[in-house]
Amino acid sequence: MFMQIIQGHATDTAALKESFERWQRDLAPEATGWLGGTAGFTEDGTFFASACFESVEAARRNSERPEQHQWWMETAKYFSGEVSFQDCEQVEVFPRGKTGFFGDAGFVQVMRGRLRDFDKVCALMHRMEDGMREWRPDLLGAVLAMHPGEDAYTQFTYFTSEREARENEAAEPTGSLKEVTDELMKLEVGEPAYFDLREHWVEEP
Repeated sequence: MFMQIIQGHATDTAALKESFERWQRDLAPEATGWLGGTAGFTEDGTFFASACFESVEAARRNSERPEQHQWWMETAKYFSGEVSFQDCEQVEVFPRGKTGFFGDAGFVQVMRGRLRDFDKVCALMHRMEDGMREWRPDLLGAVLAMHPGEDAYTQFTYFTSEREARENEAAEPTGSLKEVTDELMKLEVGEPAYFDLREHWVEEP
């Protein structure tokens, strides 16, 4: 899987959301290999979006379409300052085998940080899946992507609701889950940054 991550500051959140909805309505049907994604805004208007494709080649073909270029030229005017793009070829979805992008999520949080070993982190997170629902019934899943050429990552995490996420975030894992979470913490470099999407939407084919 390939994921492009977009981040910028929105000057008109309503118009920007409408533009992305227009992309799904008018451009997505011809975007071969597009798998879906998530977009939304934080309280201060910071915008995040993920766009997932079957491969980097499929993403490139979409970017090269004239109608895609025209759409972006019209959409870019709803941002102030620089808009960043991360093209990520190391992408993992949790739980394993999950399809779609958690359209039933009531709350989405974006994490950004640095990792020492992407493959080991993925293996450990998959080990947690069997006991996750008992420990964190509010946690539906996550999509983790490494930025190209560096140890930085972005993760979109999906919850049933913000209220339930806040109620359960202090819950301590026990037994084998605690061993895994302790190992994961050792692979995190520094403290990650958290961005709560106060409004979000999920796009799927």
